[in-house]
Amino acid sequence: MKRWITLIGFLVIILTVTACSGKDEKATGSSGDWTPEKPIEIIAPAGAGGGWDTTARMAAKVFTEEGLIDQDIGVVNKPGGGGAVGWAYIAGKQKSSYNLFVSSPPIVLIPLNGQSEYGHEDFTPLANMIADYAAFAVSADAKWDNLNDLFEDMKKDPASITVVGASSPGSMDHIQFIQIAKAAGVDVTKIKYVSDQEGGGLTQVLNGSADVYSTGVAETVEQVKAGKIKVLGVSSEERLEGEVIEDFPTANEQGIDATFVNWRGFFGPPDMDDAAVKYYEEKFKELSDSQAFADIREQYGWDEMYMDSKSYKSFLDEQKEEIQSLLDELGLSK
Repeated sequence: MKRWITLIGFLVIILTVTACSGKDEKATGSSGDWTPEKPIEIIAPAGAGGGWDTTARMAAKVFTEEGLIDQDIGVVNKPGGGGAVGWAYIAGKQKSSYNLFVSSPPIVLIPLNGQSEYGHEDFTPLANMIADYAAFAVSADAKWDNLNDLFEDMKKDPASITVVGASSPGSMDHIQFIQIAKAAGVDVTKIKYVSDQEGGGLTQVLNGSADVYSTGVAETVEQVKAGKIKVLGVSSEERLEGEVIEDFPTANEQGIDATFVNWRGFFGPPDMDDAAVKYYEEKFKELSDSQAFADIREQYGWDEMYMDSKSYKSFLDEQKEEIQSLLDELGLSK
């Protein structure tokens, strides 16, 4: 009898442990469906007002207002290192399902030129959301009226013309200009690029200390409206739709066979649970398909460019190969 009581007690312990283990497994999402049970944090690895910040805040706004995600979503800015500070923060949140970040080509570029130990392979791609494009602007009274005028002068003496951007050398604002200039026949190894990461690139063009402003389309609209600058070209395949930006000519239509896509999407920490990845994939797809986010894309001149986690990873691997080749040519690889 004593032996049976002991055996029954042992079985009760086993069943209790198993039940508790199953409960923990379900809560962490390691099997079956997963839904968030506490607030979600989205990191914008830059200051307020830029492309990462705007994309993160607009996504959080629609997720909340459209009821796509029930939990609170907070957007936190962690600027520094062209994104590296924010990436290091997320790298420390391994396996978390509650810490996301937004990124774009710098997560491929910055590690390749040796400015960050973290690259896209160190994180969990969730979904790409949009395609943004480069704009190349000059002061309203500049002598160039199109990209061909500019590049003809650059072919004669590339270093005589200063290009300014907000990113570091070898990162996005630099590379997007290089890619278009190279297709136009400019010796890109001699281009003079100046980095102004404090956001003073436009001021430099307006006061004459720089000639060309390499930036995003959305960053030029208000100054074009004010008559202070003119956009010589954009890097999209076709003309963009929307007030003001519909007047910006593409490099393609000016006979320059090149484009540059500033894709922008969301990532999770290393080793995020598969169930959480599936959840976010589906939610970002709902976001992309919503009319509210379509209106935001139109407002900022963004194109729809949704990719799920698997497609996004393959795309990023291809981007890395292409960019590595360009940085090697410029002598900017680590």
